[in-house]
Amino acid sequence: MPVRWKSPLLVLASIVCGWIGWSGEVLLLPLAMFFPLLWSKASSRSIAALVAAGYFLAASRGLPRGVANFYSADLWPGLVLWVVASVSFVVVHAVFWTRHVGDDASGKRGTAAAKALRYLLALMLTGLPPVGITGWAHPLTAAGVLFPGWGWWGLGATAILLVVMTGRRWQITVAVLGGLYVWSATNWTPPKLAPGWIAVDLKHGAELGRDGSLQYHRDLIAMVRGTITKRPDALVVVLPESALGFWTPTADRVWQEGLRGSEVTVIAGAAVIDARGYDNVMVAISADATKVLYRERMPVPGSMWQPWLRWTGQGGGARADFFGNPMVEVDGVRIAPLICYEQLILWPVLQSMLHSPQTIVAVGNGWWTEDTSIVAIQKANVSAWASLFSLPVVMAFNT
Repeated sequence: MPVRWKSPLLVLASIVCGWIGWSGEVLLLPLAMFFPLLWSKASSRSIAALVAAGYFLAASRGLPRGVANFYSADLWPGLVLWVVASVSFVVVHAVFWTRHVGDDASGKRGTAAAKALRYLLALMLTGLPPVGITGWAHPLTAAGVLFPGWGWWGLGATAILLVVMTGRRWQITVAVLGGLYVWSATNWTPPKLAPGWIAVDLKHGAELGRDGSLQYHRDLIAMVRGTITKRPDALVVVLPESALGFWTPTADRVWQEGLRGSEVTVIAGAAVIDARGYDNVMVAISADATKVLYRERMPVPGSMWQPWLRWTGQGGGARADFFGNPMVEVDGVRIAPLICYEQLILWPVLQSMLHSPQTIVAVGNGWWTEDTSIVAIQKANVSAWASLFSLPVVMAFNT
């Protein structure tokens, strides 16, 4: 192959990896693991940056349209945010890139170990805060497809494969990856549902949670009671993010009264507001009591989480509880809660897994993702993590 074609083909291949690997199909996630190979083959730091940009921008291609839907605007604000969000990923991979072993024009010889260590550092930085706040499309997510049921060992094995992919023996790694993929795809089974836990998807679009009337809550309660009637084995009913809108004492009383005579617990998304801003939460409701079960650790940066408002004394925006409540308990069951954006990044789910949960509960409000694959990617990610740790999963989304 002519040398002049090498760099364009690397960038093109990285775009393909990002586009197909993050298409919303869980079994295609391992394609993202070819990214470190393409990155390591770059002939210069600038080409490595272009490879990283191609992968990240292709993987997050739904963002411009999603932002346009959210703000009822044209594509330009979304395009700007799309590029800005890629900066941390691109910068990290540009900084940690190094030349191939033995091909430095200055005569200095690199080592395979140094290259592997550099990629390992990039892998860690893009998965953990602060860089990991925008750490979408992380290749480690593929662990659940390649090593279902292996838990932390599977995560470590995937990290080793990714690191070795940057070295001289990459052909062997590709062969191993191919074999693992064929075995996994042939034997793949979707994560099981938690017994007695029922997810209720809604199709309320942008109107979800914006109607604070008592009638809205009563209609939602009637729908929940109808679900319970059809499923007498129901123990917990899960509703999507923002299903309850603003959580108030009045709504609290209406729901407790509405569930009177039932032993079912309802988990639903809501917003708890005060003078300084709001928390995006999951609320647990039963006939006897209600409580804020979980406060979102990482709201969507920019549209929800706006820390500069607090820094400038303005207040407002969603609070990030960061490492606050990675595991919560409902009816004696330990759950790993994930709200919307947390399903796209690495560290919230790994933090939750450190606490040995018994099931994953993932909720989202994806009305703004119309004409994109964002919700499908969220579901694929959650399915992959549930498979890796052999956990049942409950997912409820509004579209």
